[in-house]
Amino acid sequence: MDNLTPEQRRYTMFQVKSSNTKPEMFVRSLLHRLGYRFRLHRDDLPGKPDIVLPKYKSVIFVHGCFWHRHENCKHATMPKSNVEYWEKKFARNVARDKWAKAELELQGWRVVVVWECELREVESLVDRLERTLRDAVSMSEPFAYRKVAETMAPYGSKKSKNDDDSESKTLS
Repeated sequence: MDNLTPEQRRYTMFQVKSSNTKPEMFVRSLLHRLGYRFRLHRDDLPGKPDIVLPKYKSVIFVHGCFWHRHENCKHATMPKSNVEYWEKKFARNVARDKWAKAELELQGWRVVVVWECELREVESLVDRLERTLRDAVSMSEPFAYRKVAETMAPYGSKKSKNDDDSESKTLS
């Protein structure tokens, strides 16, 4: 049984954003600092990817662990009320994600899924993005990955590792 009235539930669900979320904005900021330029939410592509890098024929989905059911993640909990509704809702989300990934790959796109829980480990995320996009990046472009990872604060923290250092403020 739901604790909220239908009107309250409707309002609560209306407040859930599907684009320009904080995790998505974090990944976009990270990519921009790495020197990548991209397009957002291209609705002509299956699944309307969060970030599209046409030069690299790559797309990035930034998924919330709860909504997209990240396996073995502590954030992918099941609500205790209205369980049948949520099971169906989550199953539809996962099926839609699989369909979009398959369609994009059929069209020749590289698909990267970044999970919200991965954003706390910036260096690890940078490494993964670097590995995924490496073969598409021209070898003549300088790589500034290490420097960017060092200056970015983990997602959810209040300040950068080097906030006291005036040199790091020029990158912001």
